[in-house]
Amino acid sequence: MDTNTIILSCVAGYMLLCLVIGLWAMKRTKNTHDFFMASRNLGVIVTGVALFSSIMSGFGFVGGPGLIYRMGASSIWILVTTPIGWALAFFLVAKRIRLLAEQRNAMSLPDIAAARYESRTVRALVAIAVLCGVVAYLATQIKAMAFVLQDIFAKNGIWGHESVVFCVAISCAVLVFYCVTGGIIASVYTDLFQGLMMMVVAVFIFFTAIGHVDRGIGGMMQIIHTDNAESASTWGTLGMLGCLSWFLLFTLGVVGQPHVVTKMMMTRRVEDARASLPITLIGYTITAMLWISIGLLMRALVLNGDHESLLRADDAAAQFLQYYAHPVLAGLAFAGLFAAIMSTADGFLNIGAAAIVHDLPKAFTGRGITRELFWARIATVGLAVLAALFALQSPIKLIGQLGAFGWGVFASALVPVIGLGLNWRSATKRAATVAIASSLVINAGIVIYQMTGGAIPYGVAGGVIALLVSTILFISISILSKPDPLAADVEAIMEL
Repeated sequence: MDTNTIILSCVAGYMLLCLVIGLWAMKRTKNTHDFFMASRNLGVIVTGVALFSSIMSGFGFVGGPGLIYRMGASSIWILVTTPIGWALAFFLVAKRIRLLAEQRNAMSLPDIAAARYESRTVRALVAIAVLCGVVAYLATQIKAMAFVLQDIFAKNGIWGHESVVFCVAISCAVLVFYCVTGGIIASVYTDLFQGLMMMVVAVFIFFTAIGHVDRGIGGMMQIIHTDNAESASTWGTLGMLGCLSWFLLFTLGVVGQPHVVTKMMMTRRVEDARASLPITLIGYTITAMLWISIGLLMRALVLNGDHESLLRADDAAAQFLQYYAHPVLAGLAFAGLFAAIMSTADGFLNIGAAAIVHDLPKAFTGRGITRELFWARIATVGLAVLAALFALQSPIKLIGQLGAFGWGVFASALVPVIGLGLNWRSATKRAATVAIASSLVINAGIVIYQMTGGAIPYGVAGGVIALLVSTILFISISILSKPDPLAADVEAIMEL
């Protein structure tokens, strides 16, 4: 059996597994609490693996190597700083958000914000911020899946590979079926499957990659340095200010990622957070080896003339797996990649659908809607289509940069309101309102600016600008305002 047949067999087998998981999860999804919160019944291992898997998905497995290939060492700053962010997120919000979710029967992050600030306006703005970030980050997953499918289809001469639009449509259709049937239950258990598998695959890929060049990573860096010394330097081609902006964004930003913190609401017991953190950190660190090794190897091979230049930097992972990995390893990696994309996309569609059918109606009318589960599934379809259109039209071309933009949208709106707000008694609803609104305006302005051909100087991430402004406004307005009265249960939880 040749390499292409093995890869296709693994991918087809995984797609079949997705159908099975989706149908199994549908039987367990009886109401919106199951659909959005998995009945708050996740164990330590499932939670720990699901948390790192929700980030190391299309962003990490496709976008990460693409960033290394294009920018050199710059994106290593993301890998170094994100584990710090994990620890910070667990310390700041894990216990409080789980207790508050149980006390108020919360099903979403806007539920938590509404409980903390006793404000329908804050609930609405958090829901809108979640929707904006979901579209950007979900577009990352759809684009990653489409690029990989396009490469596989092209290698096997399958009709449709010439069109990115066709591959985006196929990706979107598969995601919609999986997400509509299974809800968050399908997502977290696929996270468990792909997370464990990708930890093993990442180790084999790392040693396979370093074996293709004399002196391994050192040899790759020497080749890259000879071609472009800046690319192999500490800051890479992005530059010092750009890398430091990523440092800040990915250190603080974990606290504001709804697909991360909502999973902290789903644990079976409050104390499970302490045991889940080491699993998350270990899994993230191991899978990060794939990000670094593939990107460096493909760049070194192209510079040495051993591989033709990539048409897109984001093709680095797919090209490595098809040309340099053992067929079985390539097949498992592709299957794991699709699992990562599917489960993460499911998580985003889930929190986005919750914002539409659960939070916005409560924010504007003060009550929920009837047949919430039915409308959640309809909203899922609409969000997937919107994200697919954004993936095709976005001015941000690299998958890794698109993922960083989505991360920044979440971080700038939610880090002050959730990360600080759940730990600071004096934070006010007025400050939360202004902070979120300012972050949305700044991020929208950045998108418009980039669509008209503009670029932020020195490679600084736009999300950092929005994060700094929203945080400064949040702190300043809270200090200058009279503290809002807190409900007794909220105050008790914050004093823990």
